[in-house]
Amino acid sequence: MRKANVYYNGILAGKLTETTEKEYIFSYDDVYFKDTAMPSISLTLSKNKQEYRSRHLFPFFFNMLSEGSNRLTQSRMLRIDEKDHFGILLATAQSDTTGAITVKPVTI
Repeated sequence: MRKANVYYNGILAGKLTETTEKEYIFSYDDVYFKDTAMPSISLTLSKNKQEYRSRHLFPFFFNMLSEGSNRLTQSRMLRIDEKDHFGILLATAQSDTTGAITVKPVTI
């Protein structure tokens, strides 16, 4: 099981968990979820409910990944299987992302 903290402009927004290769859970942090001034991290992961489950990496997070030759180069340099979407996300979305969201691995 791999886990990551998801931040919105440096503020903890929630946790992203890969329970198995076929199940992912995103859950909003309690404080973030209750704060009506804080926005949803995406339109597809709205604050209408606190927890979301999926059989695939959520499209919002998948779209944070590079594509094509850039992705292949990243996976080779990082020694991560190019099909390990979650692993690449954990390795590349910790800083300097396109939007307000960053994803940082949780070490157990």
